[in-house]
Amino acid sequence: MAESFIFSIAESLITKLASRAYQEASRVVGVYDDLQDLKTSLSYVKAVLLDAEQKQEQNHELREWLKQIKLVFYDAENLLDEVDCESLRKQLRITQKDKVGGFFSSSNPLLFRYKISQQIKEIRKRLDRVAADRDKFGLQTIAVDRRVGHKREMTYSHVVESDVIGRDHDKEKIVKLLMEPSLDNNAGSKHISVIPIVGIGGLGKTTLTKLVFNDKRINESFPLKMWVSVHDDFNVRSLIIKIINSPRDFAASTDAPAGQQNLRDLEIEQLQYRLRNMLEGKKFLLVLDDVWNEDRVKWVELQHLISVGAQGNKVIVTTRSQSIASIMGTVAYSHHLKGLSPKDSLRLFVRWAFKGDEGKYPDLVMIGREIVEKCKGVPLAVRTLGSSLFSKHEIQEWESLRDKEIWNLPQKEDDILPALKLSYDEMPSHLRQCFALLSLYPRNFRFDSFGVASLWGAAGLLPLQSKDKTMVDVAHQYLRDLMARSFLHDVIDCGTFYFFGIHDLVHDLAVYVAKDVCQLVNSNTQDISENVLHLSFVENGLPYNSVKPSLRGTRSILFPVDEVGASEAFLNAWVLNCTYLRYLNLSDSTFETLPESIGKLKHLRYISLCNNTRIKRLPNSICQLQNLQVLLLGRCSNLEFLPKKLRKLISLQRLGITTKQSILPESDIAKLNCLEYLRVEDCDNLESLFAETRLPTLLTLQVIGCANLKSLPLDTHHFPQLETMLIEGVGNEDWLHRSENTNSVLRLKTISLYNMVTLPHSLQQYASTLQTLMIGDCYELEVLPEWQLNLSALKFLYIWDCPELKSLPSDIHRLTSLQVLQIINCTELYRKYKPQVGECWPMISHIKHTEIRKTWD
Repeated sequence: MAESFIFSIAESLITKLASRAYQEASRVVGVYDDLQDLKTSLSYVKAVLLDAEQKQEQNHELREWLKQIKLVFYDAENLLDEVDCESLRKQLRITQKDKVGGFFSSSNPLLFRYKISQQIKEIRKRLDRVAADRDKFGLQTIAVDRRVGHKREMTYSHVVESDVIGRDHDKEKIVKLLMEPSLDNNAGSKHISVIPIVGIGGLGKTTLTKLVFNDKRINESFPLKMWVSVHDDFNVRSLIIKIINSPRDFAASTDAPAGQQNLRDLEIEQLQYRLRNMLEGKKFLLVLDDVWNEDRVKWVELQHLISVGAQGNKVIVTTRSQSIASIMGTVAYSHHLKGLSPKDSLRLFVRWAFKGDEGKYPDLVMIGREIVEKCKGVPLAVRTLGSSLFSKHEIQEWESLRDKEIWNLPQKEDDILPALKLSYDEMPSHLRQCFALLSLYPRNFRFDSFGVASLWGAAGLLPLQSKDKTMVDVAHQYLRDLMARSFLHDVIDCGTFYFFGIHDLVHDLAVYVAKDVCQLVNSNTQDISENVLHLSFVENGLPYNSVKPSLRGTRSILFPVDEVGASEAFLNAWVLNCTYLRYLNLSDSTFETLPESIGKLKHLRYISLCNNTRIKRLPNSICQLQNLQVLLLGRCSNLEFLPKKLRKLISLQRLGITTKQSILPESDIAKLNCLEYLRVEDCDNLESLFAETRLPTLLTLQVIGCANLKSLPLDTHHFPQLETMLIEGVGNEDWLHRSENTNSVLRLKTISLYNMVTLPHSLQQYASTLQTLMIGDCYELEVLPEWQLNLSALKFLYIWDCPELKSLPSDIHRLTSLQVLQIINCTELYRKYKPQVGECWPMISHIKHTEIRKTWD
């Protein structure tokens, strides 16, 4: 299905060839005229690609034609990348006076020009040969992709009861079961009653359970509530850890404070002791969401571990399987969730398809009624199709979606993939391509927007950076478009970045549309397609040699699962053979050294070695990667030093390091003239690092768990463009007060404060620019200063774990830009500002989005 975004590839190639920066680069290496001829050939083919994308479903020969074009496009992308690499190498030779090799060296400009010219001519021949068949398919010329991104208001992760349609009866039924003193249908269940909620995917089992979980009656009846997302892995050890951590899910999705003990390091007996100690004598409600395990032995083992609480404990299990419900349930019957009624389905559809103005479009509502009938009462299908038609008022567009042939294909009773596929087809081509790459992560993965932006950027899916918009800005816009189409859920908006997930059925769709270019490799993998571009490894100990494909064209390799990483044998057999590799995420790996030959992978944009506690050094050859934009070495605790010629990484924008040693080559870091982001963890020599370091392009500085911060300079000489700063796990705010010149952070966007006794007065200087303020783990903070009201640009205010904080500023209404207020686990604030009933609720009720929670559960 990679042909569904082939137009986006063509558009990206042509845009790049037309850009001033690339034209200058092509002139520098002497291939400008050849590349302009290639641009002409690309434009001729591109003109009919949108029509071809839409007609390929019914025409096998057309699909094969698009596949041939796609392969030519991939080679063209690699060729343009070669020109980029040579241009950067030439720039390095000029600015740093590097020597050029001999005549037959790959760095010889004459030899390079000849090779590239020959490759361009070959690609043009292939493209022209394929393009000659264009007319036989009767394709129309469509120059512009009219499918645009939606502009819909941001949605949030917590469930607002008024937003849920048609589930009142189900909710009351579950609440009634939970409030009954004993539901045991099984003498062996001891204190625990288990209530299964069963239904097909997309029906809203999780949403219903959230409504129940947050009901006032449940809060009063169960002092301890825990929520665990189970999904495919019913590993008892992992579940124990999730249960222990469940009251701190939000913190788990951000960076944990330095020094917090990692539960994964504990033995199973220690974990069991902690769990029993946590539950002993307490009345609790535990939610096990999305269970797939049919092994009764595993469930009984977990059941015995949690059967230590008070009488009346309850467990809710959501599952698609009646057999699982029978294995785990202790009540007389399971709650079978049914589809929405036609009336409720139409109400939901109208809410997502219109802006409240549906009365103006009765004809569209009638067509919508017919579309809804095809969705079988499944809320996920109704919502995504409604979202895809949002702000579209042409009858032809609605009729086209209603009459798509995909509805007529043979379907299983619970198959909603056609509805989701239609919503996908309504996306612009560039957005489809980005969505497809989300398939590289396992189900239940918690995404962050910076990580997604890095992957999309390295894959070449984001437009070139401009003065007005960075690639991260564009990635965030794409994510907002996906949110508006209901393809993302459980979104946490932190102002300048997001956390989010995707429903498992949406994940299935991503896997389906990306099957030709992306592949998850696990123990069931038999083979890998020769033309696959992106590989994701989700298990340790895989027989890599038995499934190894032709790797030359591979562009991405990642290990997205915690505690699953690469060995040295994998590096040698796989990574070093990927000529055009751009993205390399080897987090949680176990090798001790990175091979010198890594320097030959000149197309690399991204390298992450995070959480490798064995690696001791990086090879000097890594400094030959002039395309490298991101280098992350967080929690590589045994890393002894960095290469001394980091200054050769002339494209490096993001650098993250963890060290207690003096490994930082200060003079080289100071010469990273593109560096925008610097994260330093557990560093005891910050003063020496920054004493002579000037980073004129730095926008983000994160200092985590570092001592000796009193002398950290924050003047414009050192960081003249600093926008974002994070200080975490320091426990000493004096350096902020003592910084006399803080003009360097006048463009500050986000600041997170931990372990503070009082807020630093220097914040006042950011009044016109500060957009997001996070205040967490400040256990002695009692009041917020009145001068906080001067923060006129503040949009997002997050406060958590501040038990002594008594109140917000009395005139908080003066923060006219404030859109989101979230308060979690702040006892006094919860009492005073509790929605609808708190004595101070009227002071904040005007804020667009408020979430006031007593605890983290």
